[in-house]
Amino acid sequence: MLLTLIIGEGLVDKMVCYAVEIQSWEVLQMAAYVVVNYNITNPEAFEAYPMAAGATVMAHGGEILVADPESEAIEGQPRSMMVILKFPSKEAAHAWYTSEEYVKIKGLRTDNTEGVVTLSDEFVMPG
Repeated sequence: MLLTLIIGEGLVDKMVCYAVEIQSWEVLQMAAYVVVNYNITNPEAFEAYPMAAGATVMAHGGEILVADPESEAIEGQPRSMMVILKFPSKEAAHAWYTSEEYVKIKGLRTDNTEGVVTLSDEFVMPG
């Protein structure tokens, strides 16, 4: 909780500085990252997912930063497939994840993989 408060104070300082400089709060919108880590359990059924999902990500302003089916574990027991998506904000990431076009194809992943999907804000160094 202390880290959150420190980051919050740092962001407030930057917001005031940016607001004075450019008089716009929109610039301060933090990026958000969707991190997906899974094992593919049914490769044949999963095959159509990457291309279909990629198109929906890009249609919602997202970027595919990482898509590695053979991620190298250097600590712990992660699954083999790692995907990292970047969106302009958490709101944009949620809009993509709940969009009609993504919901239609999401089962290609959820039915044919085992893993996790997380959503995180970009880190901004305090100060």
